[in-house]
Amino acid sequence: MEAGKAKMVHLEFQDLLPIMAKKLGRDGLINELCKGFQILMDGDKGVITLDSLKKNSVLLGLQDFSEAELKNMLMEGDMDGDGALDQIEFCILMFRLSPDLLDVAQQLLHKAPQKHK
Repeated sequence: MEAGKAKMVHLEFQDLLPIMAKKLGRDGLINELCKGFQILMDGDKGVITLDSLKKNSVLLGLQDFSEAELKNMLMEGDMDGDGALDQIEFCILMFRLSPDLLDVAQQLLHKAPQKHK
């Protein structure tokens, strides 16, 4: 490596989300997922559409994704077949794209205070 040049570390989305979960905790992660949904959604329709995803993807660093990749992402998360993602579908998709996040989520749940009945 040349002197004075920083080493670039390439992180994939699936690597970053568990790190965020550990840093933010349960409530912080849910809050960040909700913010991500709000950024990507079509304000008039209240869901993420292909058009809103293309328009707002640069805000989340997804600008290098092709239209086909964005369409595939939508199709993968679209559980009710309406061609769009509601907030629940978006959150489920984020967990599916990051399998390690499920382990982190379970750890956070075990650390959460238990309500006594």
